[in-house]
Amino acid sequence: MSLLEAQQLTMRFGGLIAVNAVDFILEPGMIASLIGPNGAGKTTFFNMLTGIYVPTSGRLFFEDQDITGTLPHRLTKLGIVRTFQNIRLFNNMTVLENVLVGRHCRLQTGLVGTLLRPPAVRQEEAEARRAALNLLDYVGLGIAKANEFAKNLSYGDQRRLEIARALASNPKLLLLDEPTAGMNPNETADLTRFIYRIRDELNLTILLIEHDMKVVMGISDRVSVMEYGIKIAEGTPTEVRANPRVIEAYLGKEDSPSTETGPPEPDLNHRTDPQRTVPSELDEN
Repeated sequence: MSLLEAQQLTMRFGGLIAVNAVDFILEPGMIASLIGPNGAGKTTFFNMLTGIYVPTSGRLFFEDQDITGTLPHRLTKLGIVRTFQNIRLFNNMTVLENVLVGRHCRLQTGLVGTLLRPPAVRQEEAEARRAALNLLDYVGLGIAKANEFAKNLSYGDQRRLEIARALASNPKLLLLDEPTAGMNPNETADLTRFIYRIRDELNLTILLIEHDMKVVMGISDRVSVMEYGIKIAEGTPTEVRANPRVIEAYLGKEDSPSTETGPPEPDLNHRTDPQRTVPSELDEN
């Protein structure tokens, strides 16, 4: 049984088709990557998976349940959680408070309980705090940083905090939007190992958008390639790297390699069509 399935998912913005009839399946426990140049429709696709955009057409299923058009907070409760390319933390809140925000969707306390704070509510809050502190330790931030403001963390630690906040909601599917962006090689290697670890230890399924091809080819069970809103290729990293359609799309026919030398790794940030432009509001990853 698939964990997530998109059927002919399409997103239009006026006359622009940002995502065009994409079929996509995720099996439980896999690490999958979605790649392609800027403007290919990857983040738009993520936004449909997480309820930020309602698809123009097509259907989306999670654990065989139709979730097309479901609101983001309801998807979080179902187990679909994401991070963003541009880190979105509450900078003037502490590290611990940021993680507790992620935990909130699993709390049972209502408005009356919050106001009156009976023993059951206080116990639930204490358990949430313990779980949040354990998560900080788990992601490598350490309990010592719990009371620091999020804005004071290094870039790499802010990435880890964002992932910790996502993990606090006990997800089944974790979507990571360019998790290694802005990181140095050591930070990238550490985060790559951490992604493996949370997949294996927390029984997660992970889908990421990533431009670092070394990360993509090293970590992914399956890679899907998008261009101009269309999924043009899908397979194992080895299959995608050697796919003629991918090579043609990103290198151009004239530059396609001979079979004697073997295919180079495509530069997925490069487009061969200079005529196509993407409106600034849609020029996303």
